[in-house]
Amino acid sequence: MKEYTSEYLHHIRSIIEARNEEAARKELADLHPADIAELYQELDLDEAEFLYKLLDGDVAADVLMELDEDDRRKLLSTMPAEEIAKQFIDHLDTDDAVDIIQELDEEDRDEILSHIDDVEQAGDIIDLLKYDEDTAGGLMGTEMIVVNENWSMPECIKQMRMQAEDIDEIYYVYVVDNDYRLRGILPLKKLITDPSVSKIKHVMEEDPVAVKADTPIDDVALDFEKYDLVAMPVVDSIGRLVGRITVDDVMDQVRESTERDYQLASGLSSDVETDDTLFTQTKARLPWLLIGMLGGIGNSLILGNFESGFQADPTLALFIPLIGGTGGNVGTQSSAIVVQGLANGSLDIKNAARQLFKELGVGLINGCIISLLVFAYNFFKLGSAHLVTTLSVSLSLMAVVLFASVFGTFVPLTLERFKIDPALATGPFISITNDIIGMVIYMGISTMLLMNFV
Repeated sequence: MKEYTSEYLHHIRSIIEARNEEAARKELADLHPADIAELYQELDLDEAEFLYKLLDGDVAADVLMELDEDDRRKLLSTMPAEEIAKQFIDHLDTDDAVDIIQELDEEDRDEILSHIDDVEQAGDIIDLLKYDEDTAGGLMGTEMIVVNENWSMPECIKQMRMQAEDIDEIYYVYVVDNDYRLRGILPLKKLITDPSVSKIKHVMEEDPVAVKADTPIDDVALDFEKYDLVAMPVVDSIGRLVGRITVDDVMDQVRESTERDYQLASGLSSDVETDDTLFTQTKARLPWLLIGMLGGIGNSLILGNFESGFQADPTLALFIPLIGGTGGNVGTQSSAIVVQGLANGSLDIKNAARQLFKELGVGLINGCIISLLVFAYNFFKLGSAHLVTTLSVSLSLMAVVLFASVFGTFVPLTLERFKIDPALATGPFISITNDIIGMVIYMGISTMLLMNFV
């Protein structure tokens, strides 16, 4: 990846300011599309637009796909629909073209589609736009080599050559029957080792790994990982071949999903970037901060109801952070393990009961160890005069750890059951809830012991 120094950026800006198109083209010629996209992020919109119009169609399309979504939207907003269609859409694979069009308003979509010269490509894009963007159909492209199982090898090679003219990268050769149902994959090695085979179906690999068009993207990603694929065919409900998904598309989706889950776990209500406006970042952060504030107020009300307990032994207040922090940490750990298991497929919602019992066992062991250590510390630190406090803290820790373990497991499993992103459970929601419940448990146990033994 190229690093852009202040000197280089000053040099580029001087070229743009002078409107020296020849010098600008020379600078861009040596850069990879990803490096050009990174350069655009360092420039103003007008400067980026000047450079962009100097790129040829294929490079311009590649650069467009490398841009961040916000930068891409800003750049496209400066261009008429006809220019977008002819300079970008005509040079993109259908799956990438659909990604671009989905980011635009419906009115702009229709206008752009009307300016696409290739009627077949426009039809494919319209068909793909019908699929949910979070499914295999919304991720697939239609550029692929397809041969009939009844063709001979010479006929197959002839057809492959014709189809390959419009395809940049060939991953697999898909074999279909007369009804266009997927039958297998033709290994390219067979073109060399069996050049005179009578029919393709005699040398194809049958029953290839495929997904239906309505399969969720998360399941598609798991299949790619499980079978070590670089591309996967997509079929409709009756097995007809409708497209293919490539590994780079899946990796983009996995990255976006990971970023979204990380932000949810961090207490952000929507996707934000470092270069977003103050208003955008504030809007994304404020909701959970307000919820946390309400949680803090709730804790203060709970503690206010147990004022007599603090009067009986003020040292109880010293262990409030310990109880709250331990409950929050245990709950976050449990939920993180469950969310990870749901994401990578190692945990199924059907195994919820088993996972709950496992976390209960882990919580019991951890609770015993932590409680004994805290009991020993408090006994030697506070002495026998505060034995009730020492006992209440240890018992409360045990109860809080057990509750947090089960709650941190139960919540993401429940969210998954109702088709809500379980990553939400690893964020402030778990910490705030465990903090409040932890205080209720601590104050309840402490008050009961103080009433009976003091």
